[in-house]
Amino acid sequence: MKIKFFILIFFTTYLSSQEQSKNFIAPEGTILIGADLHTHTVFSDGMVWPSIRTEEAEREGFELIAITDHLEYQPKKEDIPNPDFNRSYQIAKKSVSGGDLIVIPGSEITRHMPPGHFNAIFIKDANKLLFESDSIAGIYEANKQGAFVFWNHPHWTSKSEGRMDGIAKLDPVHKKLINENLLHGLEVANELTFSEEALEIALENDLTILGASDIHGIADWLFEIPEGGHRPLTYIISKDLNQNSIKKALFQGNTFIWFEDIIAGKEEILSSIIDSNLKVKSNGYVGETTLLEISLTNLSSLPLKLNYIGDYTFHQYSDYLEVPAKKTITVQVKTVKKLESFSMKFKILNAITGRKKNLHVNYNLNIK
Repeated sequence: MKIKFFILIFFTTYLSSQEQSKNFIAPEGTILIGADLHTHTVFSDGMVWPSIRTEEAEREGFELIAITDHLEYQPKKEDIPNPDFNRSYQIAKKSVSGGDLIVIPGSEITRHMPPGHFNAIFIKDANKLLFESDSIAGIYEANKQGAFVFWNHPHWTSKSEGRMDGIAKLDPVHKKLINENLLHGLEVANELTFSEEALEIALENDLTILGASDIHGIADWLFEIPEGGHRPLTYIISKDLNQNSIKKALFQGNTFIWFEDIIAGKEEILSSIIDSNLKVKSNGYVGETTLLEISLTNLSSLPLKLNYIGDYTFHQYSDYLEVPAKKTITVQVKTVKKLESFSMKFKILNAITGRKKNLHVNYNLNIK
């Protein structure tokens, strides 16, 4: 009996710790897959063995990683010959055999701008993507393999390629790929950079919105993870953990990104995420006053920065509030007279839905 009790306590504690490790609560009927879809190892220009990439992912607690070493760019080939471009994925996959982390195969098709660098994930054979003489033949081959293809860091600055303004823009080759449905996603956040112009391009062209680390070195060092930082991640809204479901969700554009202290994505998707993670309720009036107490609970790991845009004023705060991660705050609203219902309207300053656009939410509350 004692043994059963101990197992129950352990299992309950384990589940609780697993739930607490999640950064966002998924909308009802779905699950969230935290994914880094752009990473490098020593098999191209990265600095670590593939198993280090998977160990980092497991330590950081996200669910999916893609190994996307460069095809054309192989600066370590004299020291680490790489006759099989699938090798880094194979090593990474084997390192998590039986574990919870999902590892998917990918490659980075590496070209000068335009067209630039592209990741192809869910590929079948990386070796067949290498075409030295044709700038986009690898993209055609990736699509033949049923891959999900996205354009990496379109806002990248490079003097050698004449891109120094940091502004993401489409060239004719990108428009061609979009029109032929050969390009499916766009990195809006890459490593330490974020592009509202890239977000705008993704929204205008119905491309899946992505954020990735593009990590080459040690993730802990670059993103200061021991100090509370995190790498950029894509959150995929999927019906389950099946890889076919995840791939389908990517093609459907069911994603948002978490970059530093912001989230970004389509308005309807961010609305569903905020609805699941920010809970607002009325606690009734304070004594005989006409001060209405409202509690705001943030279930996510993202501190939510709110701008109240309603008609009333607060007794203890200005119109600008921050609800810390995993915390509850209360505000008192001066309603002048006692009401039976109340509407709380906010602009969420760190929920980005477009260029210079923020998510607006409205909570209709019944007053106790």
